[in-house]
Amino acid sequence: MKYLLYAIIGLVAFALFYLGIVNREQPKSTSNQLAKQSANTAHSNWQTQTNDQPPVTVRVTPVELGKDTKTWKFQVVFDTHSGNLDDDLLTVVDLIDDKSNTYRPLAWEGQETGGHHREGVLVFEAVNPIPSYVELKIKDAGGVPERSFTWNL
Repeated sequence: MKYLLYAIIGLVAFALFYLGIVNREQPKSTSNQLAKQSANTAHSNWQTQTNDQPPVTVRVTPVELGKDTKTWKFQVVFDTHSGNLDDDLLTVVDLIDDKSNTYRPLAWEGQETGGHHREGVLVFEAVNPIPSYVELKIKDAGGVPERSFTWNL
């Protein structure tokens, strides 16, 4: 009987200790999430746009866009069930502003060519002055002559 009492006290102490650690860690992750959300508020307003003309689906989301950034970044996701995604994105993508100025990407930060799924970030030099809108054009993805994605600034 004496050992049963020690076992129960030990289990209760362990449970309190465990709950204390879990509760202490949750605020840290919540504060990290809030920090990430506040850091990403610049792009939280930008809608993901999808072009699903067969055989390739393309999704584009602005990640950094606006006057407070030195580069503008767009997350791009390609999916297909046939063929390979072999395009050199630095040569088939243009960013166009409201005055028809064309900008080429500076870099592709993502998966290399090939396969049925490709994802990464296209980086452009920031456009100054800020245009009223920008249009991202992707040429010949999956044999589609041009796919267009537009955001009002």
